[in-house]
Amino acid sequence: MNIPDFLAVGLIDLPWWGYVVVTLALTHITIAAVTIYLHRAQAHRGLDLHAIPSHFFRFWLWLTTGQVTKEWVSIHRKHHAKCETAEDPHSPQIYGIKKVVTQGAELYRVESRKPETMEKYGHGTPEDWMERNVYAAFSWQGVGLMLATNLILFGPVGAAIWAAQMTWIPFHAAGIINGVGHYWGYRHYTVNDTSTNITPLAFWIGGEELHNNHHAFPTSARFSMRWYEFDLGWLYINILSFLGLATVKKVAPRPRFDMEKLVCDAETLQAVIAHRYEIVTKYTRTLKSTCAAEINRLRADGVAPALTSLREGKAVKHFRQWLKIEADQLTAEQRRTLNETLQHSSVLETVYSFRQELAKLWERSTLSKEELVAKLEDWCRRAEATGIAQLQQFSRQLRSYA
Repeated sequence: MNIPDFLAVGLIDLPWWGYVVVTLALTHITIAAVTIYLHRAQAHRGLDLHAIPSHFFRFWLWLTTGQVTKEWVSIHRKHHAKCETAEDPHSPQIYGIKKVVTQGAELYRVESRKPETMEKYGHGTPEDWMERNVYAAFSWQGVGLMLATNLILFGPVGAAIWAAQMTWIPFHAAGIINGVGHYWGYRHYTVNDTSTNITPLAFWIGGEELHNNHHAFPTSARFSMRWYEFDLGWLYINILSFLGLATVKKVAPRPRFDMEKLVCDAETLQAVIAHRYEIVTKYTRTLKSTCAAEINRLRADGVAPALTSLREGKAVKHFRQWLKIEADQLTAEQRRTLNETLQHSSVLETVYSFRQELAKLWERSTLSKEELVAKLEDWCRRAEATGIAQLQQFSRQLRSYA
């Protein structure tokens, strides 16, 4: 190859679609490095990685993002600890969805400059010679080396490939997951934040699309929770495990049921606490028709105007939403409307009060296991004595958790 040809196309000459494939392949390796190494292994300790993939991922992230492991891990752990509060580094509820999607990388940089965040949340991250003297000391020289490599291999089009690599993680991880993943999508678990699953087929961002599942079970190395959900990152982890290059430490428990159980015991308590977010969601779904029928009765009687002035479907949706969240998360207006509604309906008051009591079971850390089991059994016994058929059904299912 002569010099003019080399300057025009680089060492590798491809058709246009070949450059697209190369770009997608390179950016996908970066996605895999983020979700497997930074997120599941380093931030949450859901798995241990062998030195070979661990060092490869660190090197690759240095080339394609300039990210320092301690910074990324610290910021992500703080996000979980302070989720949806003013201290959350990148909450769309605080900063707005537009800012998080379009300026998520800048929010990351602002938080990375806070020494207190690094000190409090960065424990356990690599501090070896390479981390201190290369990755952390020359964090942006890596992306310069990536640019030079792309230009040598692909010529001027290598700059475009490099630009895509540099924007891939800021847009998809910092923008889409941190933004859209707390703004739009579906939810399996009623966690105390706005996290959502963007799509059940989670392959474009390596499984990170299943964000609500992750917030329900943060330390789980597997993000998929339903038969129809696909977590590409979990597939890669299984391949690494098969090759002896990864060891899975934690996965989210699958609920098991023993329909012959008639009394709550220690196993019931343990299962209820482990699956508490799913149980809150099931409670809301189970009592849906009971709440809808009672709200329709209030509408017909013309009472509780703040709620019954809404369209039927919207009124039911409002009450179900109040069942999902904790009482202290309600706004003053929501609390006023709720109290007015409960005053006019003993059924809704019972449904709501039992929901609040249920949540207190896993909040009472000072009680012994025996005391908590007794309170759970008492809750089930009183629920079955209410005469509300769907509440009785839910109580019987709760006893069956094993």
